Amino acid sequence: MESVQTVRYTKHMVSRALVNRRGCWLGRETVRQADQTNVRLAPYASLAAHSRGRLRPETESPTRTPFQRDRDRILHATAFRRLTHKTQVFLYHEGDHYRTRLTHSLEVAQIARSIARTLKLDEDLAEAIALAHDLGHTPFGHAGERALDGAMAPYGGFDHNAQSLRIVTSLERKYASFDGLNLSWETLEGIVKHNGPLLDGAGQPVARYAESGVPQAITSYCEENDLELGTHAGPEAQVAGLADDIAYNNHDLDDGFRAGFLSADDLAEVPLAGPILQEVTRAHGALEGSRLIYEINRRLITLMIEDAVAETERRLAALAPSKAGDVRAAGQPIAAFSQATAEELSQLRAFLHARVYRHPRISGVMDKAQAIVVDLFKAYTGAPESLPEKWRGRIAAGKEEALQRHVADFIAGMTDRYAIGEHRRLFDDTPELR
Repeated sequence: MESVQTVRYTKHMVSRALVNRRGCWLGRETVRQADQTNVRLAPYASLAAHSRGRLRPETESPTRTPFQRDRDRILHATAFRRLTHKTQVFLYHEGDHYRTRLTHSLEVAQIARSIARTLKLDEDLAEAIALAHDLGHTPFGHAGERALDGAMAPYGGFDHNAQSLRIVTSLERKYASFDGLNLSWETLEGIVKHNGPLLDGAGQPVARYAESGVPQAITSYCEENDLELGTHAGPEAQVAGLADDIAYNNHDLDDGFRAGFLSADDLAEVPLAGPILQEVTRAHGALEGSRLIYEINRRLITLMIEDAVAETERRLAALAPSKAGDVRAAGQPIAAFSQATAEELSQLRAFLHARVYRHPRISGVMDKAQAIVVDLFKAYTGAPESLPEKWRGRIAAGKEEALQRHVADFIAGMTDRYAIGEHRRLFDDTPELR
């Protein structure tokens, strides 16, 4: 792997480095501070001073890099606050200690920062992508998404990844000069591509979009601001994608144990978790439940991070990239788990699907939640006047598809509690989600 470079800005570089490709002034004070703190990044890191910029040029902050500013805009977004009351796996009334979309996003961000720091990537960019990656999720987790996707099937479907892009490019409405958050190109690319390319070399949809096609919300945005859907994302976005895997597998194991779906005996034969259980037992003997699962989780997170860092360093050494663009063009992920860990992680996921996600207590509740989302969609599209006043005023006249998408935007933005409250307002009988 190539040696780390020190990102320094000298006076003769100012005229070149401070104006990015979209003509955005990066700010002399920001550059001066970067020089003073002697920021050390790898040559293949995404450099804020070389950002492709924002779609709508702005005067940049004198005290923050573009990626730091992106992170702060995401943190202050209305959609980010709503994640507090959006389901991860367990609904809010199950207890105060289960993960929500917000706490999940924070855990992903913490892990992404740790990996990015170790690999000498831009931590702020990795954090921004991690914080934004689930903004487009509906109420009631994946159950809500399935319901909304089914309801929207004649109109292009619904995809939470595409919805995240819609939120940060148009649906957040707080700035005087533009809709959305006007984030940097690299942050937008990471939101869309943190799980890999959306198109193959022939321009055909791949992975999750192989059958349904790339959502129109993404393709239409790329006509205005090309996010290069056929390449891998930059290294920070790839790290954020790995951090998502690490976070949800570990916290779902924790939440499943807390809910009584899993026991120590269940974990004994599970790849990754089983050997760690033996290690904890040898070190501490019999532990009460909360201490046991925490000791397993923290060791498992460390194991997965260290494996990801080692494998990523191995791939970087083989590629020897000199810039972030080389990572994008590599033709394979650079941030990854080793083959052995990836295989064991796949088995751990299968275990969680069988024992947690498909548990009768979860699936029964989520069936009812899906019915709530479908009922709301039918009610609003059948009688748009039942929408709140602010949303009624934004309905585009004359196009049925525009109305359906408008309603989908409204429902996707709901918290669990708000969706249940709206159902009670509109219907005589609302299912009890227990």
